[in-house]
Amino acid sequence: MLLAGPPPTAAGDSRKSDIRLVSEHFSQSPQKLSFYSWYGSARLFHFRVPPDAVLLRWLLQVSRGSSPACANVEITVYFRYGAPPVINPLGTSFPANTSVQSPFFIKMLQSNASINISHPAPGDWFVAAHLPPSSQKIEMKGFAPTCAYIFQPDMLVVRAVEVFILEPDVPLPQTLLSHPSYLKIFIPEYTRELRLELQGCVSNGSLGCPVRLTVGSATLPRNFQKVLTCISPTWACHLFLPSPPGDRWLQVTAKSLAGPHVLVAFRAIAALTACRPWNLNSQHLLQSSPNQSCNASTGLLPPSPGCHGLGRSSRVGGGPFCLVSYPVIREDMDVVSVRFWPADRVSVLVRPATPSVMRLYLSTGMDSGGSLTISLQANKTAITNNTLVAVCLNAASPFLGFNTSLNCTTAFFQGHPLSLSAASRKADLIIPYPETDNWYLSLQLVCPESPEECEHASVLVETTLSLVPCLNDCGPYGQCLLLRRLSYLYAGCSCKAGWRGWSCTDNSTAQTVAQQRVATLLLTLSNLMFLAPIAVSVHRSFLVEASVYAYTMFFSTFYHACDQPGEAVLCILGYDTLQYCDFLGSGVSIWVTILCMARLKAAQKHLDRRGAWNMMGPCLFAFVVMVTMWVYRCGRRRHCYPTSWQRWVFYLLPGISMAAVAVAIYTSMMTSDNYYYTHSIWHMLLAGSAAFLLPPREQHTKPWACSQKLTCHYQICKNHRKDLYTVT
Repeated sequence: MLLAGPPPTAAGDSRKSDIRLVSEHFSQSPQKLSFYSWYGSARLFHFRVPPDAVLLRWLLQVSRGSSPACANVEITVYFRYGAPPVINPLGTSFPANTSVQSPFFIKMLQSNASINISHPAPGDWFVAAHLPPSSQKIEMKGFAPTCAYIFQPDMLVVRAVEVFILEPDVPLPQTLLSHPSYLKIFIPEYTRELRLELQGCVSNGSLGCPVRLTVGSATLPRNFQKVLTCISPTWACHLFLPSPPGDRWLQVTAKSLAGPHVLVAFRAIAALTACRPWNLNSQHLLQSSPNQSCNASTGLLPPSPGCHGLGRSSRVGGGPFCLVSYPVIREDMDVVSVRFWPADRVSVLVRPATPSVMRLYLSTGMDSGGSLTISLQANKTAITNNTLVAVCLNAASPFLGFNTSLNCTTAFFQGHPLSLSAASRKADLIIPYPETDNWYLSLQLVCPESPEECEHASVLVETTLSLVPCLNDCGPYGQCLLLRRLSYLYAGCSCKAGWRGWSCTDNSTAQTVAQQRVATLLLTLSNLMFLAPIAVSVHRSFLVEASVYAYTMFFSTFYHACDQPGEAVLCILGYDTLQYCDFLGSGVSIWVTILCMARLKAAQKHLDRRGAWNMMGPCLFAFVVMVTMWVYRCGRRRHCYPTSWQRWVFYLLPGISMAAVAVAIYTSMMTSDNYYYTHSIWHMLLAGSAAFLLPPREQHTKPWACSQKLTCHYQICKNHRKDLYTVT
């Protein structure tokens, strides 16, 4: 399937190229890769492979910035047919009863790579890529060096424009020389078996059949293509395919195994074994009951062994009867949210003679971005110790071979087996990101030890079938988020409080409720340290600074109370509002502290939120103002400012040290694990440094003299900025 050579050429020298092939190129806009933390970190690309494609080549390109931080990083790229790849880079556990296939992936160490897939299946193909798992370190934007890794996959498809139609029971003559021959046959729905045979094969006039047939299309992560090699002329060259995928074209490629100048001729013939289902309409199902299971004359239920002598050889409408088709109602609830049920909305009658089949329509192109959940429950009194309800869930075609095997394998797909018995009357199955296709749920009653017990038995099985964006809405410690790539929508779980996994069910690193409460108390109560600079400001008549510290203490407390991931959460306002107010307060607190140290007669303010320069810009400007004023005072007074060594030793140096430690912790020591402790220390150091760094009060100002500055009530007050008098 994976080829190392270049794709066939569509044009050029006719001696080397096949003029029956054309190449088509598809591209999408590049995306910036992210370090992996959850499924939303992976970048998804969605392509559609056209019919009659004989080769698919992925051209993978990665570009990175030129900064020193751009080192060689291993990039993981996943490929899957029919649905987005289910990946697990962190090695977390999946929910119980989840069926997950290991994805096909490659790791890129260089900037470019390519992957070739011969005979690709037509339809949806997905590519996902991400950087290695992200570190737990919390870095402030603007402080840590960053590098942009840009990933772009291009799809090159080589498609056959001359394809021979192989009709059932009609021999198709073929001649092979240097190029393969491309054939296809249409498989009707509910085809029970396909027999493909080569007849009259000769090579340059002598007996022998050096031909290799490749039947079916390649899919990832699994590939169930069938390869038939015909060499010996002494035995018939044929291939049997049970339950081939219905209502679609099946690709067949014939290639000569002889030399490049050896002529090989043969006749290809395909025979289909039809399977006529017994279709039950809604009106019949609403009127039927288990007591009518042997009343074949009503037309409600199919005949079975023991009912009027009719058995497996019964025919309906001239064709062999092979299954009971239950009509299914599909109800679209929301985006990637669908509910299925039988037409009677209750249960499915399962019998021993033939399987009962329900078809689930997941072929709209938008159904592969959720999780398919299957829940089955059998009647308590219907199943005996020697009976078993065998269940298979398959894509593309139903499984019909319960009488010979229970492995749920069809011609090209491996299904998902389930069973209901007296010991276990309930079965559940979860399939994340099911392939875009028609899915079939097949149920049949079997008696492995005593087949005679099944002749007159039947079991009612209740079904709960649905497609959900996220299983259990990601639980109490996760958030179900809807992701989008162009027009394609898919869902993923973003976990919190240390929970991990596909549905946030992995508690290996989860926080207990006590730990959550301790973390909340640390992050909120640590803000009480701002009472110290508030008291100092009021004592020294810095009313504006005291107001800013009080504002910061209030919103930082309630922001962190709302920001917690678990049960200890309290939100008095919207999360975004609290976050903005917290970031604003932190920056303004540093701003006003530095400006106050400058001993200006008037204050200036400016801020935004998030990012280093949103906080550092105003603070650096204030720092420049402070240094300028100190230098000015030093020059005017002819000695260092501040003048007192006690001021340096007992106030400025401790305050600067606390501020330096706070900045170091904030920029380089915070991780996801120690965030609750380090950020609480940041609160206390920030507030403590503000209390130490505030300058002493003015010489002629009395302590706690704020009330003297608030004498303007309903009286004439003077505006010091404008030499005017106004009434307030």
